[in-house]
Amino acid sequence: MGWLIALVILTGIAFIPIGASVKYDAEGFLVRLIVGFLRITVFPFKKKRKKPDNQEKAGEESVKKQETVPNPPQKSGEETKGGSIRDFLPLIKVALDFLKQFKNMLHVNHLQLKLILAGDDPCDLAVNYGRAWAALGNLIPVLERTVSLGKRDCEVECDFTAQETRIIARADLTLFFWQLVFLGTVYGFYLIKELLIFKKKRKGGAVQ
Repeated sequence: MGWLIALVILTGIAFIPIGASVKYDAEGFLVRLIVGFLRITVFPFKKKRKKPDNQEKAGEESVKKQETVPNPPQKSGEETKGGSIRDFLPLIKVALDFLKQFKNMLHVNHLQLKLILAGDDPCDLAVNYGRAWAALGNLIPVLERTVSLGKRDCEVECDFTAQETRIIARADLTLFFWQLVFLGTVYGFYLIKELLIFKKKRKGGAVQ
C-alpha cells in the first residue's frame, strides 16, 4: 500500500504547474523559474561574494560617509536595448526542438519579439524590413500549431545608427514539473554549454 501512496504523491508532484520566464536583451540571457511566490534565477549563475577584509570594510565605510549626493534615479520609461542576434541564434534550434517534444502541451502566456534592424542605406533597410515582417508572419502560425500561444507582441524597427541587428526576446510560459525534468535531462547539458559559450563571448574570451 505504501508504494501506491508514493506513486500518487510522485504523480501529483509531476503535474505541479511551474512558471518560467526566458528573456534576452542587451544584458544577455535571463532564465527564471516561478513557483508560487518564489522566483528562482537559473541563469546567469550567482557568483559567490568574497568576504572583504578589515581594510576593505574600512574603505567602504569611508566612501559611504563621503557620499552625500544620491545617484539620480533611472527613468522608468527608459527603453531596453536589444542584444546581438548572432548570439541569440544558436539557442533557437534547442528551443524549437524542445517545443516539438511537447506539441500542444505548453502554454506560452506572453511572447515578445522585437527586431531592431541596423543599416545606413534606406533602400536596404526597407527591403530587410519587409523580409523581417514576412519571417515573423510565418513564425507565429508555426508557434500556434506547436504551443498554446497567448498574448504576443511582435515589432520590427530600423536603426540607422546601429552597427548590427539586435533583438529583444521574451517568453513567459507554464510547464509541468515532469517537463522541466525532461528538459534538464535531455537538453540541459547542451543548453548550459551554449549559455556558457555565450557568457564567455560577452567577456571577450576565445571560444574553442
